[in-house]
Amino acid sequence: MFRIKGDSNSLEHGFVINEHDNLVFLTVPALSACRGVVHAYTTRRGGVSVAPYGSLNMGLHVGDEPDQVITNRKRVCRLLGADISQMVAGQQVHGAKVVTVGTSFCGRGSLFRDDAIPGVDALVTAEPGVLLSSYYADCVPLFFTDPVRKVVALAHAGWKGTVLRIGAATVQHMRKEHGCEAGDIIAAIGPSIGPCCYEVDAPVMKKVEQCLPGYAGFARPGGPGKWWLNLPEINRRVLLEAGIRPANITVAGYCTACRKDLFFSHRGESGRTGRMASLIMLTGG
Repeated sequence: MFRIKGDSNSLEHGFVINEHDNLVFLTVPALSACRGVVHAYTTRRGGVSVAPYGSLNMGLHVGDEPDQVITNRKRVCRLLGADISQMVAGQQVHGAKVVTVGTSFCGRGSLFRDDAIPGVDALVTAEPGVLLSSYYADCVPLFFTDPVRKVVALAHAGWKGTVLRIGAATVQHMRKEHGCEAGDIIAAIGPSIGPCCYEVDAPVMKKVEQCLPGYAGFARPGGPGKWWLNLPEINRRVLLEAGIRPANITVAGYCTACRKDLFFSHRGESGRTGRMASLIMLTGG
């Protein structure tokens, strides 16, 4: 794996940009240092999909040709030393449901969206060979690894999942179901739409104030009845409140709407675009 040449941001963020066989992806040094764990966050570069899904679209639900998406997914799986039959995906309904999955779930949502695990936005596993996956085009990706208990997780945090504290729900699930200690967990917050581009209305801000008292300070005034909301920072604070140590949280710092050359952006591309994927797997090493 090699850091991509010519990208001035590659050294300025907590995630590292890599290129392998023309496939461009991001990794987190703190996760890469964990023995027996492989992970990646894909970009829009290195696949076979055509516009407006060009080129590494990982989403089966956006209107792209399924065969092209599956080809893209297979490329990424090979990068991680896995097969697409090991992938697991949740339905992603912008909720806060967390489930543990094992090898019996492998293949769910990998080739067909209809058999993804219903009603789920966060996946956890303690079994090697289970490739967790989650999909994004502005929402906040959350990665989790407990190197002590050998547990990994992913969570999908749009604004609804954020106000429902899906990050904290994932930590709680890891503690309750797998004996993890919050202080051992290493977390990462991936590329998402930033406060520079994410303008929300009064109903969204009302939910923030209702569900996250004191968090309205993470928004600045925008146009009339609008605010610019900082979803990545809210998620970071939620993880801190859940007991994860500040030094154990990596923040990517990329805005997907600003960097449409590198990422898909639902808002930045008027809703017709592809999806990146977050992936993580225990290898048993």
